[in-house]
Amino acid sequence: MRDDRTLDDQIAPGDPSDRSDDIPSSDRPATPRAAGAYAHLLARGPARARIALAAGVLCCLGLTAVAQDARDGSPAAAPAVPVAAPSALAERAEPEAASRNSARVAVSAPASPTRAADPDTTTPAPEKTTRKPVDPAPVAGLDRAQMKNAEAIVRTGREMGMPRRALVIAVATAMQESNLYNVASGVLPESRRYPHQGIGWDHDSVGLFQQRSSSGWGEVGELMDPEFATRQFLAALAKVPGWQQMRLTDAAQAVQISAYPEHYAKHEWRATKVVSAVLEAGR
Repeated sequence: MRDDRTLDDQIAPGDPSDRSDDIPSSDRPATPRAAGAYAHLLARGPARARIALAAGVLCCLGLTAVAQDARDGSPAAAPAVPVAAPSALAERAEPEAASRNSARVAVSAPASPTRAADPDTTTPAPEKTTRKPVDPAPVAGLDRAQMKNAEAIVRTGREMGMPRRALVIAVATAMQESNLYNVASGVLPESRRYPHQGIGWDHDSVGLFQQRSSSGWGEVGELMDPEFATRQFLAALAKVPGWQQMRLTDAAQAVQISAYPEHYAKHEWRATKVVSAVLEAGR
């Protein structure tokens, strides 16, 4: 309070220090009134005067920079903001852009563990090649001669268009009848004039299926040919009603009319293995 009973620095409404001007400081003219305001602040104390003076200088410098940028036609530079370093994940997800002057190499994605990788649609498919048939190695305890006879049965059956089941029945029947050897007959000297792999004595039965010429299966020389004998057997099997649904031993017995009809069954697993080996070899 002053000596005249009035408050110190009483500011009347409307003074610059009490109002929020809508006019920016850059548009305000430097008038004696403004100079008077600074003089008034100096009267209030050196500390406040220095603060006000510094604020005014900074404001003027900012306005000068804006005006200079406007004259140069370039926007004012934005304040620098610290940028966090990219994480390792971001570096992997955002690889460096490929050069337009270098060839691009397609990188295929790794195959999913639960499913196979998709075929490469950019590489032409290889030309289809025909695999040359090879002689299958003997299986199921057979020797080379027996395996060759099994091949002849399977090959002939396929030429006739017979299903796999018929081939298994035929091989199992030959296993039981001749042990898969092309057998001549001891009571038919004629049969021994043809290539054979043993001699049998069951009447006039000859060949892989021990077929009898006296029963109308064919001539002795024909029955000594493994392919002809196979055709005769499979043609008879095809005429048996419902042979596809029969047990192997019943289907074979329907053709052979053997005194031991159940004996064919024991050869089924071996015959199945032999037929599979021959088919896989491309025969």
